[in-house]
Amino acid sequence: MAHPMPDASSETPPREFSFDDRDFQRVRELIHQRAGISLHDQKQAMVYSRLSRRLRDTGHRSFGSYLQWLESGHGEGSDGEWQQFVNCLTTNLTSFFREEHHFPVLHETLRGLGGSQPVRIWCSAASTGEEPYSLAMCAIEALGANTTARIMASDIDTQVLATAQRGVYSADARGLSPERLKRHFMRGTGANAGQIRVRPELQRLIEFRPFNLMSAHWSLGEPFDIVFCRNVMIYFDAPTQRRVLERMHSVMRPRGHLFVGHSENFTDSRDLFLLRGKTVYQRV
Repeated sequence: MAHPMPDASSETPPREFSFDDRDFQRVRELIHQRAGISLHDQKQAMVYSRLSRRLRDTGHRSFGSYLQWLESGHGEGSDGEWQQFVNCLTTNLTSFFREEHHFPVLHETLRGLGGSQPVRIWCSAASTGEEPYSLAMCAIEALGANTTARIMASDIDTQVLATAQRGVYSADARGLSPERLKRHFMRGTGANAGQIRVRPELQRLIEFRPFNLMSAHWSLGEPFDIVFCRNVMIYFDAPTQRRVLERMHSVMRPRGHLFVGHSENFTDSRDLFLLRGKTVYQRV
C-alpha cells in the first residue's frame, strides 16, 4: 500500500540555533534574577525568537554557548550584553491615555494637590513614552501651563527609553484628541511629514532615567505623591510583587496614590495600600 508523501508545509522547519529545555530554564532563571520577570512554559517560542538576534549579533551558534558567555562576565555595563538580554525579553505595549478611566481620577487628584508643595509623579514603566507624556498633559490641564509638577519616567529597557526621550511619534498615534494634538505637539513637515514631536513645554516636566525595579537601592529623591505602575506586576510572581509594593510604599508620601493595570489586584497587601477606585490604590 502506497503511503502519501508528507506535506512539506506541515513540517517544522529546522531551527537556526540549538535551543533545548535546559537553555529555556536558564533563560527563565536569569531574567527572573535580573528583572523579576517570571516566564511561563508557553513563552519558549517567544524567548527563542527574541534572543536569536542576540546570538547573531554576538556570533554564537547555540543558546548554551551564548548563555555561558553572558554569565562569564561579558555582559556588564549599562550598555553591555546583560542590558541587551533584558531589552529583548521585556514587553512594551502602550498608547496615549491608555486605560483612560485613570485620567479623570488623576486630574481630580492633581487639583487636590495643586495648592501644596510641588507634585511629584513617578511613571515606573515609561516604555516608549506615551504614558509619561499623557501624565504631563494631564498635569498641565489640571494645574496650568506653569505647573511645578514633575514626572520621573523610568524603564528597565534602555532602547524604548531612548525613543521616549526623543518624543517623536506617528501623526495617527492612538489616544490623542485633536485638541491635545494641537496643544501639545508639533507636526512634522517635509521629510518629517506624518510625524509629530512633543512640545518642549511638555518635555520639561519629565526626567527620563533607566531603572530596574529589582534594584536593592531605590534612591529616587523626594517622596512621590502619585505612582503609575501599570501592567508591570503581571510579569512578577507573588513574592516579587510584594517586595516591589513594599519598596513603592517606602518612596511615596502618606496617602499617595498608586495606579495599577486593569488585571492587577493587590488587596492581599492592605497593610500597604487600600483600594480607592477602579485599580487605584492609596498608600496606608
